[in-house]
Amino acid sequence: MEEQRTRRCDGPPWARGGPPGGRWHGPPWWNHRGEEDESGGHRPRWPWRSTLLLAAFVMVGSKFAAEAQPEREQLDALARALLLGGALLLLWRQRYPALVMCGTATTALVYFSAGYPYGPVFLTVALACFSAVLAGHRRLAWSALGTLWTVHLLVGHWLYRWLPPEGDPASSWGEEIAIAAWIVAILAVSELARARREQWDRDRAERRQAARRRADEERLRIARELHDVLAHSISVINVQAGVGLALLDSDPEQARTALTTIKAASKEALGEVRQVLDTLRTPGDAPRAPAPGLDRLPELVEQAAGAGLTVAVENGDGSGKLPPGADLAAFRIVQEALTNVVRHSGSRRARVRVDRTGDSLRLRIDDDGPATGEEAGGSGNGLAGMQERAAALGGTIEAGPREDGGFRVLAVLPLKKSRIPEEDR
Repeated sequence: MEEQRTRRCDGPPWARGGPPGGRWHGPPWWNHRGEEDESGGHRPRWPWRSTLLLAAFVMVGSKFAAEAQPEREQLDALARALLLGGALLLLWRQRYPALVMCGTATTALVYFSAGYPYGPVFLTVALACFSAVLAGHRRLAWSALGTLWTVHLLVGHWLYRWLPPEGDPASSWGEEIAIAAWIVAILAVSELARARREQWDRDRAERRQAARRRADEERLRIARELHDVLAHSISVINVQAGVGLALLDSDPEQARTALTTIKAASKEALGEVRQVLDTLRTPGDAPRAPAPGLDRLPELVEQAAGAGLTVAVENGDGSGKLPPGADLAAFRIVQEALTNVVRHSGSRRARVRVDRTGDSLRLRIDDDGPATGEEAGGSGNGLAGMQERAAALGGTIEAGPREDGGFRVLAVLPLKKSRIPEEDR
């Protein structure tokens, strides 16, 4: 169940390798950070295809750009080496984004300083900047592009006299503004992509945390349910087994009665455990049997009588239909309280009072003590389970010794705006 919920809440389909039938959250390559290594991290992939396609585009596009700009230096071996080297540097953009940012900016700077024609070489710098910003190297990307524009400004308005091509006039300020706008656009797109990616990462982390929290709550619910189902029946079986062993020779008929009680209690426990396990096997299906409620209080009284405990029930105004969550919680609280009387109290009498006042249900379970001081195989989770059930509904539990030497469990459960999870109903 936990695995299924984790898959359902693990982000968009392309991020978890599922079918693309859900809502589109971004391009497929957006969160592909590479294969997982042995430590659970991600090894960046080598972007061969995109790099080779970009390198081919830069080489071919620069050739056409050179033909359209005959006043600039024509492409030679150095120009092609700079173009190809800057493009191939992008192979390392996921592993070393800072170095790639500096490398592509440097090759572009040398390319333009040598007087070669303007063209697609800007794309290598743009993609390197994009990768650097996404990797968290924001200041470096801003500094690299700012340096590139500053040096271009110096070359275009001062150093052009000593740099090729010969007779090249000073650059126009319109050209400088266009390059500055291009740089600002690259940075803006990169920052926007970074913000969106961080938001998606936060959303995915929240979904995973919510899935883990639901799985933990489900595990606690199942543990609490199994504890409540088994504790009462096993306590009855334990007491009756002791009675049967003690009377096996002296009073066989009474021993037979004890064995009959053991059989009935074990059968009921098996049925309830099977119901819980069926819920685990088919989490999406409705339970085949209704959840127990206070209408089964007479059964608890009968089972307690089988364990030698006489229970007096006072139903002040607790009759009537109750919300399923509150009804189940009330039944389990009474069941656990009576189980604790059987296990830990020397008294063989207990009193259960059920009152419905306004929008709350009040349960009070008393015994006259004294405590036996025996653990009786208890796990110590009984009171904690009752408190968890009450807290899930927004109610309270008070449990402790009375002044007259007995023990009291007092539970108050709200009957409106139940907060109990749907699976618990």
